[in-house]
Amino acid sequence: MKRKIITTADGSKTIQIEDWNEQYHSVHGAIQEAYHVFIKHGLSLFHDQPLSILEIGFGTGLNALITLLESKKRGLDIVYKGIEAYPVIREELEQLDYIEALDAGDMEQCFFNMHQTSWGQSHPILPNFSLIKQQIDFREIADVDQFDLIYFDAFGARVQPELWTEEVFAIMFRALKKDGVLVTYSAKGSVRRAMQAVGFVVERLPGPPGKREMLRALKVS
Repeated sequence: MKRKIITTADGSKTIQIEDWNEQYHSVHGAIQEAYHVFIKHGLSLFHDQPLSILEIGFGTGLNALITLLESKKRGLDIVYKGIEAYPVIREELEQLDYIEALDAGDMEQCFFNMHQTSWGQSHPILPNFSLIKQQIDFREIADVDQFDLIYFDAFGARVQPELWTEEVFAIMFRALKKDGVLVTYSAKGSVRRAMQAVGFVVERLPGPPGKREMLRALKVS
């Protein structure tokens, strides 16, 4: 499908899939959304412990990059697993220019290393941050009780409803450790009900710019 780089409301860029009229990140602010959903309401819940994070939709690597930056600030040891069926190419990464947007020039090589590392193997990006990427369908995830935190950043239910079902959230529930957390930008009622049906306790939280609400799901049993 045809893809193009667009600029979002906070000045940061994202990829738009023209056939779907769908973006990898919010048109109201790619970086603002990433920090609000995944850092403020996800990563910030965890302090002074080794963390295992699963990202559903590795995509541009923006969420992984800001998590890397935050791991340095917060002194967190993180094992990060990113799932992506359709990897972004180097030319697109250069046009997105997240390193400049985040004033993270010292992390430029680390960011490109994230995208260039081989699939299916663990790679140290920094001494406190390792990355494993898998190029598989989300429904093929077989991990059980492995993750403290899931960033659920799949394309929206409007264009890929099959990724927002009880079947998929049951896989997410199994993959999380007890007391694990899943955060997503979505606030659809059907998504919330699918999460609750498989055992999650779901909270509605204030959304990022352009969205009234988002969802956070907790595995409490």
